[in-house]
Amino acid sequence: MRITNWYVITGAPCSGKTSVISRIEQLGYKVVHETARAYINEELNKGRSLDEIKADMFLFEHNIFCRKIEIEALLPDKAIVFLDRAIPDSIAYFKFAGLDPKEPEEKSTDIRYRKIFLFDRMQIKHDEVRNENEEDSILIERLIEETYKTLGYEIMRVPVLPVGRRTDFILENL
Repeated sequence: MRITNWYVITGAPCSGKTSVISRIEQLGYKVVHETARAYINEELNKGRSLDEIKADMFLFEHNIFCRKIEIEALLPDKAIVFLDRAIPDSIAYFKFAGLDPKEPEEKSTDIRYRKIFLFDRMQIKHDEVRNENEEDSILIERLIEETYKTLGYEIMRVPVLPVGRRTDFILENL
């Protein structure tokens, strides 16, 4: 098992993760931006619609899961790295999509993260990559929390605060 010095920032869609990750990056820390957002943006740039991208949910979730594995395989274990979602988040998203989470469950036992920061939910806002509603957001948050707890992680909840204060909260709780 890889024991890392990586911090996972996770939570429901539209919970402010991207804004905080960007702020942490501006402060000079190594970050990994959300894999799903990058994948969806690449596909949108190819002219596909969000409905087309998500038409085959297994293929969609599996592509994101495989990219997370590739990215995390290249990260140095001892470096402080902040991840906008990590491999275990795929377990929650597989379950949310009604898919068998066996593969991400097995892979999630290969890596141990330093700490998990779970962002409290904010009001859902739709954009070109988000199509979840409030009920989806609540369920995804619950699945993510259950996933990390099942894997033996203590979760640090991050309250809804302005970006700078959320960033400070995380950095003060490393």
